[in-house]
Amino acid sequence: MQLSVIVPVYNMAAEGKLNYCMDSLVNQTIDDYEIIAVDDASTDNSLEVLRSYEEKYSGKVRVLTYPDNRRQGGAKNEGLRAATGDWIGFIDSDDWVTPDYYEKLLGKARETGADMVGCDYSLVTEHSFTVGTVVQNNTPDQTGKLNREKHKKLLMRPGSMVLKIYRADVIRKNKLDFPEKIFYEDNCAGSVWSLYFEHFERVEEPLYFYYQHPLSTVHRITEEKCRDRMRAAELLCEECRKRGFLEPYYPELDYRFTELYYVITLFTYMQGMAHPRLAFVKELREGVRRRFPDYEKNPYYKVNTGQAEQRLIAMQAQSDLKFYLYYRLQLLARRLRQR
Repeated sequence: MQLSVIVPVYNMAAEGKLNYCMDSLVNQTIDDYEIIAVDDASTDNSLEVLRSYEEKYSGKVRVLTYPDNRRQGGAKNEGLRAATGDWIGFIDSDDWVTPDYYEKLLGKARETGADMVGCDYSLVTEHSFTVGTVVQNNTPDQTGKLNREKHKKLLMRPGSMVLKIYRADVIRKNKLDFPEKIFYEDNCAGSVWSLYFEHFERVEEPLYFYYQHPLSTVHRITEEKCRDRMRAAELLCEECRKRGFLEPYYPELDYRFTELYYVITLFTYMQGMAHPRLAFVKELREGVRRRFPDYEKNPYYKVNTGQAEQRLIAMQAQSDLKFYLYYRLQLLARRLRQR
């Protein structure tokens, strides 16, 4: 089998979202591939939709399911265990790809000898193949034969995993998988996985369509999701420690942890929650300081974290309450000006 495409599915039947994704997969321009759709204990009729594809495309579509919701990481792990392909790809079940998506990625792999291949993506708000806002998923300085410097860049900025295909033997040999039962599982897995591949190439086209809609995970901020991002950052450090990457990539992990656990979570929480809790804000500050006490001295932090964010974080270091009140007042003033 040339390629296994793993599709984690949870409650995506409405508005034809799941059908649009699956239609784009069954109509790929390659022949030797399998689609492994994993129903993550959906409560709508997603499983029935998947079964209809399994019946219609027998031999191409396989459907797996289990009784308890394990989030995307659990579904992807089930798919990995069942996959027989030489290459592995992932796709979110509310997104879709061009008909020649996998043909072009596999072609780039054959042409270059790469063991990991990616592309760019298009942000869209409707189901069509009209290209919207194009986003570069990885940068040219991350591609080619992967040395220590390029691995550092991929660890900090791995890019989305659904925009790549991976050599399956690398995954199996190194027992690569995903955290289960949390959101943002890719925040851990993407960085860890990237350190095991030796040659990364890109197809510089937006072949993947990322669907932005009101029900998307990114549009709903909850403390649970914030805690999941914190947990993903903790798991990243734990995995790197177990796998011997903590010491050689310490500055990069210091920065990546600080960014995920603290910086992104802090400002997402403060902006997205109607009633943010001061205790949670304090917990974030204490947590990053416990893991990486000198994070603000990290050269990556100084360069990559915005100056405004650094000033606000410095304010919080002096007083959680001062930061909390100042930020809430600034946010209120901004919203009043926008009315």
